Amino acid sequence: MKVAVLTYPHIIDIQEMPVPGIGANEILIKVMACGVCGTDVHIFEGDKGAADNPLPIVLGHEFAGVVEKVGDGVSEVQPGDRVCVDPNIMCGRCYYCKSGIGHFCTSMTGIGTTVNGGFSQYCAVPQQQAYPLADGISFLKGAMAEPLACCLHGIDLCEIKAGSHVVVFGGGMIGLLMVQLARLQGASVVVLVEPVSAKRERGLSLGADLSVDPFGEDLQTVLSDNHIERVDKVIECVGHADTICQAIDIAGKHSTVMMFGLTKPQQEIPLKPYEMFKKEIVLKASFINPYTIGRAVDLINSKRVDVSSMMTKPVSLQGLAAVLADPKMRNQGKAVVDPWAE
Repeated sequence: MKVAVLTYPHIIDIQEMPVPGIGANEILIKVMACGVCGTDVHIFEGDKGAADNPLPIVLGHEFAGVVEKVGDGVSEVQPGDRVCVDPNIMCGRCYYCKSGIGHFCTSMTGIGTTVNGGFSQYCAVPQQQAYPLADGISFLKGAMAEPLACCLHGIDLCEIKAGSHVVVFGGGMIGLLMVQLARLQGASVVVLVEPVSAKRERGLSLGADLSVDPFGEDLQTVLSDNHIERVDKVIECVGHADTICQAIDIAGKHSTVMMFGLTKPQQEIPLKPYEMFKKEIVLKASFINPYTIGRAVDLINSKRVDVSSMMTKPVSLQGLAAVLADPKMRNQGKAVVDPWAE
């Protein structure tokens, strides 16, 4: 089978590997689509993602496909089933797993981050990591279950209520999912802050009430002109120090700021505790996707969330390196790999 191997930072090699074998409780998936995540970019650039990442490795943790083969102990799926995958395998034994916060598992296995993943034609996973896709749901949409699951955890932590005023920084895939989820949570106003006009327009079509160009407009003036006196929830989906600072600055009194965008590991921001005190701001972060993948799949299967209109045309394994290396390509939309494309 063909795979895209990250051998060193900035180096992707297309190689032939044997199709992986499976254990008694594992399934072999023929990968049909695998999303390119910001975490993949961080690892490609030599930074740490959510965990230590051994090299060489086949990245790709957002994927869906067809069950090709099942182990002797598998009872939940069968060959031919269309599935997507939760890439985070918790040990179930450590303190965090036993405490109900297994996403902090000290022995976590990450498919596509600590072991070979979905930028390949086949991938073996434990049967419990597979979730069924409804008839008529494309593999491209199914591959988006993992990022949507991460967004669900972040949106849960924001504690959006009916009538909340929400500002989302960043109109990429994650920001556009957050716009939709905020609306589903009952937010009365959702504002998208994004410099790219096409993304602002997409945000409006997906439920944002206002879209703001941060380089051409003053956000505070736009809020004031639209009689939005207080922003009580701010979701930062960019992962840059300046946008995190802007998110804190724009937050109203008794508000929550969610730092969702992944920064470089050593990134620091200036913080004025007195300003936090005066406005009683709660600053939060969100780590991977604990126990939310089932809800994400249900939302995709029921077509309650649009996960595909922000995608670009799928690329081949050979095209993956260019996507990871070129921010301009990634800025065009959500990149997805088709491992069978030439």
